[in-house]
Amino acid sequence: MPGPQWTRREERGSPVLIRFMVWFSLVAGRSASRILLRAIAAYFLATGGAARRATRDFLARALGRPPTLAEQYRTFFDFAATIHDRVYFLKSRFDLFEIEVHGRELFEAQGGALLMGGHVGSFESMRACGRGMIHREVAMAMFGAQAQKIQRVLEAIAPGSSSDIVPLGEVQSMLALQGRLEAGALVGVLADRTFQEEATVAVPFFGTPAPFPTGPMRMAAALRQRVIFMVGLYRGGNRYELHFEPLADFTQLEGLTRTQRDEKVREAVEAFARRLEHHARSAPHNWFNFFDFWAGE
Repeated sequence: MPGPQWTRREERGSPVLIRFMVWFSLVAGRSASRILLRAIAAYFLATGGAARRATRDFLARALGRPPTLAEQYRTFFDFAATIHDRVYFLKSRFDLFEIEVHGRELFEAQGGALLMGGHVGSFESMRACGRGMIHREVAMAMFGAQAQKIQRVLEAIAPGSSSDIVPLGEVQSMLALQGRLEAGALVGVLADRTFQEEATVAVPFFGTPAPFPTGPMRMAAALRQRVIFMVGLYRGGNRYELHFEPLADFTQLEGLTRTQRDEKVREAVEAFARRLEHHARSAPHNWFNFFDFWAGE
């Protein structure tokens, strides 16, 4: 069965363009190469009708009023900026950024954990923070075609970095995840989108029920893992604000009935949606779901 419409859309941007931007960014430097981002963001705003409408509709919910064209443009620019900064994070150029970290103490204890976030802000900033500041391996669990797209981008920027991607939906996926977690790695999962015919639960989100997948939390329960909410907000210029918050704990499930486990999963999904809404409200231009989220497209 085909998945949601967003999973079938062609990715905009080619490997050749990505490699050129990587080369130019490293040669010209961050400040000079950011000049191109203005034109790139304007182009995608002008030509991306569906993405522009989805951005306008989301901002209307978040701001409580119709957004201006400048505010819609800012979302496209902030998205382009976080993609551009991925080059420098993957090259360990932390000196270029001001990074404020909240919740660092959650990683003082040894052992792995699942980090769950959404398409809000920059995941690469969090992964870089894990390697460069918390000194923990951070891998990313993704499904099939999504994993392949990200792997191509990562390889274009920093060859070898795609080894941190753990593909889901394969026979050995759970074993691979368990191995990483037992080795003390942090495994990130983007838990706000559905794939294929994945089960969802309707959860209040910006005042209207939205479909959130239950799969990520069911995976956490099956792996008996604690879950930490994650978000890396881009605050403009060279500033990032990273938040890590305790979300759910599935390490102790013995003695629970199936109904009780299902209830814990639902509670965890609802808690995830609340934290996602909180941070999306605080940084609405970091919302990078460029489709009708509430329709589950």
